[in-house]
Amino acid sequence: MGKPALNRSAARNGTTDNQLLISTLSPAHRAPILALAKRIADSGCNLADARVSTIGNDTSVMLLAAGAWDAVAKLETSLGKLGRDEELQIVHYRTTPREPTTHLLPYLVEVIAADRPGILVKIIEFFSRRDISVEQLSSMRYQAMQTGAEMFQAQITIGIPAETHIAALRDDFLELCDGLNLDAIMDPVKF
Repeated sequence: MGKPALNRSAARNGTTDNQLLISTLSPAHRAPILALAKRIADSGCNLADARVSTIGNDTSVMLLAAGAWDAVAKLETSLGKLGRDEELQIVHYRTTPREPTTHLLPYLVEVIAADRPGILVKIIEFFSRRDISVEQLSSMRYQAMQTGAEMFQAQITIGIPAETHIAALRDDFLELCDGLNLDAIMDPVKF
């Protein structure tokens, strides 16, 4: 038996290193995740990565599609039609695969504190000054169930250069957090 048509198409047109980053904003009740996933599949692309987040009354969808150049071109055309919906804000552009970052060690930082302006800025500044990349970040404000206090919570995945002295970094970070009255941990990502 011969190869499936998709494999022949990918071989004929080069690698599947052609990527399209798609970002949308829409009211939560109109989240386009299904419509986008169908368009990606129908164009002959693969869904390489996806992030969906509902914030307030709106939903943000970020997708990375990968495929042969002609499949990505077909997807771009399809997204143009979807973008005519007035309730949907859509941006897409071609990108390239990320270079492996094997010299970065993944660590998870979790912070909880009484909410006040500028906490996240100080944390990001701390890592930025040390050339530590923020790979993922999720933060929110909430009201403590027990006391009603306004609270802040953040989960940040960072990439620490392998040559960094981890114990010294952790000590400096926890000293910053103590000075800001933040409860925090910094542990290696275990998966």
